[in-house]
Amino acid sequence: VTGAARGLGFAMAKALAQRGADVALLDVLDRVGDSAARLREETGRRSVGIHADVTDEVSIRSALAEAERALGVTSVLVNSAGVSLGTPALETTTSDWQRIMDINLTGTFICCREFARLAVDNHSLASIVNVSSMSGFIVNVPQTQAVYNTSKAAVAMLTKSLAVEWLPLGVRVNAIAPGYFASDMTRDFATEQPAMRDEWLARTPIGRMGEPEELGDLVAYLACDGSGYVVGQTIVIDGGYTLV
Repeated sequence: VTGAARGLGFAMAKALAQRGADVALLDVLDRVGDSAARLREETGRRSVGIHADVTDEVSIRSALAEAERALGVTSVLVNSAGVSLGTPALETTTSDWQRIMDINLTGTFICCREFARLAVDNHSLASIVNVSSMSGFIVNVPQTQAVYNTSKAAVAMLTKSLAVEWLPLGVRVNAIAPGYFASDMTRDFATEQPAMRDEWLARTPIGRMGEPEELGDLVAYLACDGSGYVVGQTIVIDGGYTLV
């Protein structure tokens, strides 16, 4: 699981561990080792924390090899690493654009490609779960985040494209598209911007943000063989936000 040192990434890693998986946590944050230790303590499953940069293909190749040495052949990849940017488009620099695209889109592609290469080399069936966003389907307001929205829309199309190309190789690719979830980052932002938080909630039919644990069953379903007929889908989980 990439981006797994904290937040939604850690929640998804924990969900897989609670369902019997041994999990490698990949992240650029130094605390990833502590997060892996916490996961072992809370679930009793083997877990390893690996420092890795999703924008660096050498780093990811090395991290995946380390994960296999520690835990055995990997069969599931969850691409959770991502960043956001709330800058108006007129004020967005080219370097801002490139950073978001490098992490959210190129990083997802690099991880998918390196993982799929390992799966093919190992002659093993594998499942990839990418993390897009409801913002890849709609323009949510009042925040301005054209770059983020574009990157997440591209992840959804990447998911479809890789799913068709790699299914004959035994690698199944799907994605989830979360709405507003109460991750560490979102909680901090909501505390700093209460008016914006209130508007998010007013526009969400269920009337609250999702809890990170509520992603667990969906991610586990897409990762397991029971979803074998689900191919190339990006499943929205947003409390009804995109319905109204």
